[in-house]
Amino acid sequence: MNIRRNDIVVKIRGREKGKQGKVLQMLLSKDRAIVEGLNLVTKHLRKSQDNPKGGITRKEASIALSNLMLFCPHCKKAVRVKRVIEGDKRVRKCKKCAQALDT
Repeated sequence: MNIRRNDIVVKIRGREKGKQGKVLQMLLSKDRAIVEGLNLVTKHLRKSQDNPKGGITRKEASIALSNLMLFCPHCKKAVRVKRVIEGDKRVRKCKKCAQALDT
């Protein structure tokens, strides 16, 4: 998988095209990810002891991984990724500037 948790990604399709956010959670069985601040949906809450008034909240919904690209901080744009073996580690690198994306 090219995208991992805590990566900065850019949405490349849909109404929020071009926006970026941090990956909060990966849903690998469904090939989806939950990204901070993207694909917000409204959720209506029933009255309960925790929430005595009820109400409406906004939370992130999952996004298909095919609609996301990794953001390169050196190029300042969404890039494709190549995996290179350096020593005994596998490292993700930007295809445009060849900078390592793993920290």
